[in-house]
Amino acid sequence: MLQLTGFSGSGNSGSLTTFNVGAFVDFKFGNVSLQPALNFTGKGGSSSVSFDGEANSGGKVKLYYLQVPVNVVYHVPAVVGDFYLGAGPYLGMGVSGKAKDNSGNSEDIKFGSGQDEIKRTDAGLNAIVGFKFKTGFLINANYDWGLTNITNVDGIKLTNRVFGISVGYAF
Repeated sequence: MLQLTGFSGSGNSGSLTTFNVGAFVDFKFGNVSLQPALNFTGKGGSSSVSFDGEANSGGKVKLYYLQVPVNVVYHVPAVVGDFYLGAGPYLGMGVSGKAKDNSGNSEDIKFGSGQDEIKRTDAGLNAIVGFKFKTGFLINANYDWGLTNITNVDGIKLTNRVFGISVGYAF
């Protein structure tokens, strides 16, 4: 007979720094525009787990997606450019990923429907705010709020949340 008593555990998740590169088209209709884009974007996070305050484990997961956001953007003219803010849906397809534990062991992420795989599709909402100078230089911040569960493990929900800061140039 096996009896467990006094068992407790906790876990934490955290953010990581990665990158995003892409291109967008701005279909402008007065002060409103439709901005579809194609981005190669990094997502993921870090985690730590402890049981009874002793056994600790954790690591980092980096996931890379081809992502298509389609934002409706409102532009506010200013003397040296335009302020803008917008929102819309996004759809991402996982292309690669890597998991690394705190001991330095790493393995490639597999996308699929198996228990040890990550779902390939990520969908959610995107919001952007920024400033575009008349020279074409732009700076913005964005937030992706993943709505789909990307894990195949029953009873666990895992979604992507991304805050980003970007600089770029619009032709």
